[in-house]
Amino acid sequence: MSEQLNDQYWMAQALEYAKQAERLNEIPVGAVLIKDNQLIAAGYNRSITDNDPSAHAEMIAIREGGRVVNNYRLIDCTLYVTLEPCSMCAGLLVHSRIKRLVFGAADEKTGSAGSIMNLLQDPRLNHQVEVEAGILGELCGQTISDFFKRRRQEIKAAKKALRDLQA
Repeated sequence: MSEQLNDQYWMAQALEYAKQAERLNEIPVGAVLIKDNQLIAAGYNRSITDNDPSAHAEMIAIREGGRVVNNYRLIDCTLYVTLEPCSMCAGLLVHSRIKRLVFGAADEKTGSAGSIMNLLQDPRLNHQVEVEAGILGELCGQTISDFFKRRRQEIKAAKKALRDLQA
């Protein structure tokens, strides 16, 4: 299987985890951690559910990956995530020595793998991560856009219902 097809396969798996986040009314971001073309860990956003601002999909997958391989260094692992990592998660990728990051949608507000900064490939750091961007990017971006569109509609409907009750 070509690397591009392999990347698409694993990104599709990350999207399945993003759906689990959405079922919890979390921002639909999913991540899978791969070593030797085998899934070793996965995660999805749970910040609201867990009352934990660090409970991003990447954080959860990498924490679990460390337990699975019994090492805090995740040498030769690839992380697939549906949304470009924020600075917190990008720092985690550097510290855990992830070899490669593959992400779907760019994040123009907090993306730290090239959008607002590129923490993952900063030569001043002691580890750089290979980055592949845009794999299933339109689908990943649409998943998040649809989520926020639905949330805005729900908020608008709730405000209208409250006004109607008060009238």
